[in-house]
Amino acid sequence: MSGRLSRTLLAAALAGATALALSACAPSADEAAPQESAPVVSVSPTPIPTITQTATAVRIPADCRAMLSTDVLSQLGSVPLNDPSLGPSGVQSDGSLICIWRDPAADTTSLTTKISRMDRGPALDMLNDLVTTQGFSCYTPDEGTRCEKTWINDTYPVNDGRTLFWRDGVLVDTQYSNLAPTGYTASIITSIFG
Repeated sequence: MSGRLSRTLLAAALAGATALALSACAPSADEAAPQESAPVVSVSPTPIPTITQTATAVRIPADCRAMLSTDVLSQLGSVPLNDPSLGPSGVQSDGSLICIWRDPAADTTSLTTKISRMDRGPALDMLNDLVTTQGFSCYTPDEGTRCEKTWINDTYPVNDGRTLFWRDGVLVDTQYSNLAPTGYTASIITSIFG
């Protein structure tokens, strides 16, 4: 009987050792079967892209003669252009263009044009101010806004005037005295806007 008992004890000991060995490999209660859970989704704010239509920037001319028609140039004749004694002229550091048609020896005969960039809001504010405070007349030709006024020179019996044209972020501002070639502003508009 003792042999049988020892075999039973041996079998029980082996079963216990096996159970103990297997329990060491089994996951703990914390590691037991994975729990069903909702998938983790990372939600980070993503800005919504803004659609902006950007118009192609209009090119400002870089040559005072090239932007004028043959007819306008013939009306200007031999009037000097951009004499250094008259101040800044030609292409400026900000990309604007200043054209001064004037003989430095002349008392009043002159034509000065500045072509520069100006946003719509400030441009229309300025033009409206010229209408209300200085009596300019404005209208809307060539898909833009044109304002103008003429008056008699304070010293000489000649016409002075100013013509402004704004379109697509570009302002053409011309002031003149006794020199107003027919089609001058229209020629510049055609050169810039086609």
